[in-house]
Amino acid sequence: MNNLANESLAKIVKSNFRTASVFEKYHLDFCCKGKRSLQQACEETHVPVDEVVAVLEEVIAGGNPVVDFDKYSVSALIDYIVNTHHAYVLNELPQLFAWLQRVASKHGERHPEILKVFSLFHEVKEEMEHHMKKEELVLFPRIKELEALEKEGAHAIGRNLTYITAPISMMEQEHEHAGELMEEIRILTNNYTPPSDACTTYRLSFASLQAFEADLHQHVHLENYLLFPKAVDLMERLKQTVGN
Repeated sequence: MNNLANESLAKIVKSNFRTASVFEKYHLDFCCKGKRSLQQACEETHVPVDEVVAVLEEVIAGGNPVVDFDKYSVSALIDYIVNTHHAYVLNELPQLFAWLQRVASKHGERHPEILKVFSLFHEVKEEMEHHMKKEELVLFPRIKELEALEKEGAHAIGRNLTYITAPISMMEQEHEHAGELMEEIRILTNNYTPPSDACTTYRLSFASLQAFEADLHQHVHLENYLLFPKAVDLMERLKQTVGN
């Protein structure tokens, strides 16, 4: 137990991606706050660490196959992120936005918190749309370019390390803000629990919000703790050691 309790949330998920579902269950942020140890995260959220460890050990011992994203090349990881997570977000945003707009319009007077939820999700939608465009048009092509150079046998490039670290830093800040917005939504909705008088659209909205946040956590984890460190390592291998 002590070994898992002392590991960071990000490292646990990196080692076995199925553990992400456990952290979702206990509302332990393994993406933007993934550098915390499991012990620290449980103490901060008042969750019994021994209970979480027991569930984690059961999941880890399971026989289901695990995708080892750490073995992916940066190009393969980028393609997976774009085709899986970016595609999911782009598909979900307009429908979820429309549902929340309808719910806020019809139920906002009786449930004023839904008005705030709609406002926050509107902000998430605007930010995520711009964020993913910047990744797909700027950062991801730069990372793939570096990988291509390494395959060609390049030993030095005439670019500063900030060519990669600057956009990565911006993306990480935006990840953190999106996570904070979704956390505020989760708190306002009492962990996505619809009120007793909720209509079908109301309930669908909350279920979709919960799924959206879970996907965001996995999405951000893959970028912050796998793709971005791989990209920085790649840049450091290629950059000129003199004059940069």
